[in-house]
Amino acid sequence: MHQNMGDSTMKAITLGTAGGPRWMKDNPRDRTGISTAIVVGDRFYLVDAGHGVGRRIRQAELELADLGGVFITHLHSDHTVDLPSLVVFGMHELRYRADNPVPILGPGPRGALPPVSPRATVAPRPVAPANPTPGITEMFDSIVATFATDINDRVLDSLRPSPNVLFAPRDIVIPDSVGYHPTTDPFPDMEPFVVFEDDRVSVTAVLVEHPPIAPAFAFRFDSESGSVTVSGDTRESANLVRLATGTDVLLHEAIDFTWVDEMYEHRSDEESRASRDHHYRSHTTFDGAIRVGNLARAKTLVLHHVIPGAADSGGWSHGRGLFDGEFIVADDLDVISCDTLADSTGRS
Repeated sequence: MHQNMGDSTMKAITLGTAGGPRWMKDNPRDRTGISTAIVVGDRFYLVDAGHGVGRRIRQAELELADLGGVFITHLHSDHTVDLPSLVVFGMHELRYRADNPVPILGPGPRGALPPVSPRATVAPRPVAPANPTPGITEMFDSIVATFATDINDRVLDSLRPSPNVLFAPRDIVIPDSVGYHPTTDPFPDMEPFVVFEDDRVSVTAVLVEHPPIAPAFAFRFDSESGSVTVSGDTRESANLVRLATGTDVLLHEAIDFTWVDEMYEHRSDEESRASRDHHYRSHTTFDGAIRVGNLARAKTLVLHHVIPGAADSGGWSHGRGLFDGEFIVADDLDVISCDTLADSTGRS
């Protein structure tokens, strides 16, 4: 499943395909945390940084020096837990990027804590009360501060350039006209808006429905050779359909609610009930992902962020008969090309 940077003009590589903030037990497909590379020529763009992303970048034969940007859909830990390793280890492989720092784009500060679950008998106490909902720029600053001992050793003793000059973090600013509010209207109906452009891609975004976190984004990458849309974590979303309309490749999350029900059916504590509530109001079923793909008229639908991450994708193979185009249930390191689907290594 390794790929050559020159063998396709635009492609998506599913670096990691597991959803959820945990290390999966009994994981025969060896899925790692959610992360996707969008490759355009000799450059790649990273969407999310789940656990194992650095190892998967190596296995995909991508060079970190060719990183065009990092795009974070939302700030849940399974999408960001290896951002620190990229920032700190990147000092070595990105040392020539001081004049061309790697942009990191993601949600800004939420601005308000999420509501407490109605199942709580006593309201939990939030962590970091002085700044409980930082955005991506503050997260980056905290990463650098946390690893200051290591970073200062390397900056002062080894003369390495600081992450502060190698990366350029930026909060995505949601247009005022959208009417977004993190609590009362976290995913209003909206048109896609441009969040990034360079000489290879234009990246647009919309808000998607993944309570309680806000904001949560989906991203679409358009180049001269095609388009790839990444759903992020979301329920079925009209905003996402609008963003993904006519896309060559739609990577969409999917959850097996039979697994969810089996996990919690013998547990009656409030934590378990609240966790089950979250899955149902914040994620998309297998059939729902196919509905979104068909409504968007996507040419290829790729299911990733699979929950449970240890699931055997063969149980979803009947999706070929439900989706109007090419249907893939992804494994880690699958390659899906925009210009020719014949070389896709996705297995379903």
